[in-house]
Amino acid sequence: QVQLVESGGGLVQAGGSLRLSCAASGRTFSSYVMGWFRQAPGKEREFVAFINWSGGRTYYADSVKGRFTISRDNAKNTVYLQMNSLKPEDTAVYYCAADREGTRTSRSGAYDYWGQGTQVTVSS
Repeated sequence: QVQLVESGGGLVQAGGSLRLSCAASGRTFSSYVMGWFRQAPGKEREFVAFINWSGGRTYYADSVKGRFTISRDNAKNTVYLQMNSLKPEDTAVYYCAADREGTRTSRSGAYDYWGQGTQVTVSS
């Protein structure tokens, strides 16, 4: 069992930056693909980014490509999402997720463990 706890959300003006963190419990964190998803009010949860076990491969949704960076520190059991040039449409609850099978996918159904989410609000 893996527990994920996100932090770092908050209120920021458009054009600003935030860094989200996701701390994971468990010894097998370094073998998992880690992903970030988000859900805005009234909308379905959508994929943001994922990173493979070593950090050598990353993949982003088109909507965040060039603005967001996913990274991980396996020694700290933590995955990060650096968000720059934030836009009001980035406002959502952001969730981190762990895929123990390592499928490297944007499909939320492939992820086995989820955090509770952290709110990001971008004002115009």
